[in-house]
Amino acid sequence: MMTDKIKFYYNPMSRGRIAHWMLEEVEADYEIKSLNWETRDNKSTEYLKINPMGKIPAMEHKGIVVTENAAICAYLADLFPQSRLAPPIGDPKRGSYYRWLFFTASCLEPAMLDKTHPRTDSPSSSQLGHGSYDDVVNTLEQAVSNGFLIGDHFTAADLYLASNIEWYIFTKALDAKPVFSEYVKKCQDRPGYKRFIDQVGSFD
Repeated sequence: MMTDKIKFYYNPMSRGRIAHWMLEEVEADYEIKSLNWETRDNKSTEYLKINPMGKIPAMEHKGIVVTENAAICAYLADLFPQSRLAPPIGDPKRGSYYRWLFFTASCLEPAMLDKTHPRTDSPSSSQLGHGSYDDVVNTLEQAVSNGFLIGDHFTAADLYLASNIEWYIFTKALDAKPVFSEYVKKCQDRPGYKRFIDQVGSFD
């Protein structure tokens, strides 16, 4: 029987932490389906029916499966409009919201991976769809230098970006410039983040 409760397929030592924070931010009714790395639960026949990529996290709501952190954040922001984590449809600010949400997924993440795991046969930066590392970092610095991404209002795009910045500083892929650290700290100064971190603890 379908219910409104969200099933969240998760391991706290994964990028699923982003979606977990988002679930707490919107105060969703959800249950965690824990996946163990050591027993390769993410590659089990059962889980591959949920996400054929075998990646964590995944979310199931009313029979619909959502994977990829950016998609999960966007889905939850729209599912819980009272959370005010996304500009409403028709609001011009929604364009900027989408821009930064997907900049994180399509530019920041691959650029950081190229930094930490360089490829010997990597094409020139002009051939990379996400641009060069320096271009991405300069764009990122400009984006967060004036507070939140969309004026003075925190959105799911900030949650997603701040989570990534924190991780890439932790892994040394990104320099811990004050502009980045201060942005992360501002984004995390929220009850939803505290509820999340009280459950899983920090990774540093």
